[in-house]
Amino acid sequence: MKQSFLVFLFSIAISASALAQKSQTFQTNGKAIRGFDAVAFHTEAKPVEGKPEYSYQWNDAAWFFSSQANLDSFKMAPQKYAPQYGGYCAYGTSDGHKAPTETDTWTIVDSKLYFNYNKKVKEQWSKKNGELIPKADKNWEVIKDKE
Repeated sequence: MKQSFLVFLFSIAISASALAQKSQTFQTNGKAIRGFDAVAFHTEAKPVEGKPEYSYQWNDAAWFFSSQANLDSFKMAPQKYAPQYGGYCAYGTSDGHKAPTETDTWTIVDSKLYFNYNKKVKEQWSKKNGELIPKADKNWEVIKDKE
């Protein structure tokens, strides 16, 4: 029951912020994934801040990288490195809405990068991501262009 209540609270809390999310890419101050290097999550298994001198415009957002090598890797295969659902919350996407994310909630599943709203939501998502990913994949096609 407590778990259901937490999910309910999460749904209410993000509803207001979901309305403001227009872009297909979650961004803060014009930076995708808060300016962190999308490639580093895959290659270094940790969040690494990107640098302005290694930035790239893709999917209507500025992506920042920690090195020229990571920038080049991303340019060659952005879909390989970019987070799923534009960096919006994977759990929220599975529930049919866009929600902002925190960088420390990242997970890689089957070589794909996912983020969540906060660490508590990540815990819930991690317990059943095998069930939630197909739902989120389906929902993303419907919500990616919506507010």
